[in-house]
Amino acid sequence: MSFLQESLMREYIRHPSDIPISYNVQGADSGIFGNLNNISNGGLCFCTTDAIVINTFIVINFPIIHSKANLQGIVVWCNPINEVFDIGVKFPDKESAFRVRLIEQICYIEHYRRTVFLNEGRNLTSQQAALEWIEKFASDFPAI
Repeated sequence: MSFLQESLMREYIRHPSDIPISYNVQGADSGIFGNLNNISNGGLCFCTTDAIVINTFIVINFPIIHSKANLQGIVVWCNPINEVFDIGVKFPDKESAFRVRLIEQICYIEHYRRTVFLNEGRNLTSQQAALEWIEKFASDFPAI
């Protein structure tokens, strides 16, 4: 199946990301780290070194956000890829939409900050990156 065909079958638009995350699975005491692959209003996909059982309750945290911004979800798939696992998480309710939109924007801003550093050598603070990103790209950010 092509990317376009897969995208047309999705209920929500997925926004690519490369932001580090931490997560806690049901019954675990401490956070485990992974990397966010993409996020949408309906769920997210991340990569980690540990398999997670389908239907496991999970809490996703975003270390780049200096607050207790987290999302609760349920693991709906776990696919091994080489020596890691892609994990699909579904959000249990529509109330998560506002929080997801905020996190999506933060992901875009952090990606912008990293890109500017790699391409231009400018080391922006998160606040500076947010101001530049908002000025350049906020009007193009897809509405819900």
